[in-house]
Amino acid sequence: MSRLEACELVIDVPGRGDGRALTLSLEPGQVWGVLGPNGAGKTTLLHTLAGLRAPRRGTVRLDGEPLAALSRRRVARALGLVFQERHDGFPATVRETALIGRHPWLSPWQMEGGEDVQLAEAALARLDVAHLGERLVNTLSGGERQRLAIATVLTQGPAIWLADEPTNHLDLHHQTAVMALLAEQAAEGRAVLMCLHDLNLAARWCDRVLLLYPDGEACWGPRDTMLVPSVLERLYGQRLATTTVDGAPVFVPVR
Repeated sequence: MSRLEACELVIDVPGRGDGRALTLSLEPGQVWGVLGPNGAGKTTLLHTLAGLRAPRRGTVRLDGEPLAALSRRRVARALGLVFQERHDGFPATVRETALIGRHPWLSPWQMEGGEDVQLAEAALARLDVAHLGERLVNTLSGGERQRLAIATVLTQGPAIWLADEPTNHLDLHHQTAVMALLAEQAAEGRAVLMCLHDLNLAARWCDRVLLLYPDGEACWGPRDTMLVPSVLERLYGQRLATTTVDGAPVFVPVR
């Protein structure tokens, strides 16, 4: 399985100083949660780690090689992205969209084969959208589109998942199902990094946490050292009460 590294990385947020450079490694089996208030740079960081935005300085390395030096096909085989917002470029069905996940593994002009279709169908079933296979994507609800986006990455089969608000638009049942799927991916030896707004999802499902501050400062480490009220209250400027439910801390804003 692959490893993704940020080496003295400073993301490029206009109008903001460098802050603290990030040097960390996303290893197989890990689930990272990225937390921070609006404008802290969570999405910018994810796009930089994916090679979609150039850093202000520093490098991103995939298996020891600079990401910028690798072919897009090589990167696409290793990294799977779940975006926070999506725009449909052309009319496509749910099944056709899921099959896009197989494109990094096909040669130019090669059509999807039976195994590709089976992978797509299994992913759609896992995300509870198989019954929508012939529907056009632009007719789906926000939650259905989100589950389709995750099913497409599952069809792709990357070693590293980079997900921006993967539970966006999802009801409680599907939130839990998606987080369980991502945890399962890590348990099978893949690596997962996700940007989240929900502290309680991070507390229950992540084993490592990166906190981003609006001024560019950052800190990171094991979940239990990062997700403590004194640290989180400084991060969000919000008083918190905490309790424990089913072995995991639960944070509640205090008026």
